[in-house]
Amino acid sequence: MRFEEVIALFADLDSGELTSWVERGWVRPDAAGEAWEFHEIDVARVQLIRDLRQGMDVGEDTVGLMLPLLDQVYELRGQVRRLLTAIERQPDDVRAAILEALR
Repeated sequence: MRFEEVIALFADLDSGELTSWVERGWVRPDAAGEAWEFHEIDVARVQLIRDLRQGMDVGEDTVGLMLPLLDQVYELRGQVRRLLTAIERQPDDVRAAILEALR
């Protein structure tokens, strides 16, 4: 998705603000020549930042602190999901031993 298409998705987002977010590294679209190519994950990130800034009135400095923490939370959730999948694939006795060890 091109820059202009992302701007068109959010009526209350101006091009200068989105440019600033990209320059700060808050959103990381692919650079295709001189144009940015935004993927679904980038658009979701724009939505998150927009919600923090405008919906929750979070200041720019605070957003810069929050985003890496939120990234860590999402990464941990993914790791827990992978761990649960690995445990589910184990034989019953192994799963039972894991449950017992957690008690």
